[in-house]
Amino acid sequence: MLKSEQAAIEKAVLVGLNADVFPKEETATDATLDELEALLETASGQCTAKVLQNRHTPDPHSFIGEGKVDEVKQLLETTEATMAIFDNDLSPSQNRALEKLLGVTVLDRSALILDIFAQRAKTKEGRLQVELAQYKYLLPRLAGMWTHLERQEGAIGSRGPGETQLETDRRIIRSRITRLEQELKEVRKVRAVQRERRQKNAVPVVALVGYTNAGKSTLLNCVTGAGIPGNNRLFDTLDTTTRRLQVSDTLEVLLSDTVGFIAKLPHHLVEAFKATLEELEYADLLIHVIDASDPNRDDHIAVVERLIAQLAKPGTPVIECYNKADLADPDLLPRGENRIPLCAKTGEGVEALLKLIEKNLNRGLHHVKLLLPYSMGGQLDTLHTQARVLNVDYAGEGILVEAICDEALYGRLRQYVQEEGL
Repeated sequence: MLKSEQAAIEKAVLVGLNADVFPKEETATDATLDELEALLETASGQCTAKVLQNRHTPDPHSFIGEGKVDEVKQLLETTEATMAIFDNDLSPSQNRALEKLLGVTVLDRSALILDIFAQRAKTKEGRLQVELAQYKYLLPRLAGMWTHLERQEGAIGSRGPGETQLETDRRIIRSRITRLEQELKEVRKVRAVQRERRQKNAVPVVALVGYTNAGKSTLLNCVTGAGIPGNNRLFDTLDTTTRRLQVSDTLEVLLSDTVGFIAKLPHHLVEAFKATLEELEYADLLIHVIDASDPNRDDHIAVVERLIAQLAKPGTPVIECYNKADLADPDLLPRGENRIPLCAKTGEGVEALLKLIEKNLNRGLHHVKLLLPYSMGGQLDTLHTQARVLNVDYAGEGILVEAICDEALYGRLRQYVQEEGL
């Protein structure tokens, strides 16, 4: 599969095509090449040169045009780079043609992201998702891996066994894809059981979403003490982490960190990671963490909003959290309803965020201590199913229940309230 060399830093020339016929999200620009360089550094590689080609349409054979291919080839030789990485997604035939023309390994953006994911995945679920995405990427490219048989073309018996082996490999990979998809279905079943338990216990779910490297893990650490390594690199966190967060006396939530989004996130990666990203669909509140100091902030906000629209349930409230506010111009920081600047590294603004979470989720909840007569014992079952019961004691005068309940249940049991606002 797509594994990086750990022993030595690989050098690469980065190439992008800005074509008039490409949609905005598929074309290459100086900004996307800079992001590709950051991805390469995350994969322990080094950029030796960048080439951006402008054309009306891709060249049918060489993708970027024969002249630009010669320029890239010269850069590869002079900088001693061993691979060319394209900011655009390449078809299998384009990949093979470019490898022949350049004489080095050619990767596209998807292959590089898959390599990073393969390094970052730590949990069983994460590894399953990465492996599934890798096999789906590899399957249409298998034919190009059998070009060594061309040298034997015409030799007796060479063509048949070669094709047989290729078909055997395809069959093995398809079988593996089916098995991985089945294993991920089992993961989803486990998640569904956990989710039902959470819903029964009335614990709201808050999901952190955002562009990669916006500071989601740092924010999770800041408010929950999760202890997740928060480094300044893309896709530093791949596996989802969930922690309990006591927002206030009357509100406890489950706060989940999700994999960071990125422009041109390959479709098969989104598909593979649905077992993780489906947490967005069941979240009661989303916190969109934004790097306030990012020069491409607006473009990155648009990327995340598109994916939220695709993955989250309609109407889910979203808090826009402008992180790294200490590095941004205060006059350029948006403020208003469900918009808040903060610095997760120092904790500045976190208290205001917690109040905003409570405002969105804790509507009309009451933290009470009730004294129920034993003749009202049936109400204890109601409290367990419709409220969050914190403590139950059986005393001589009745059942003492500490619970957090909504306005309707509070109204029905008001006469049994002993203490409120604990």
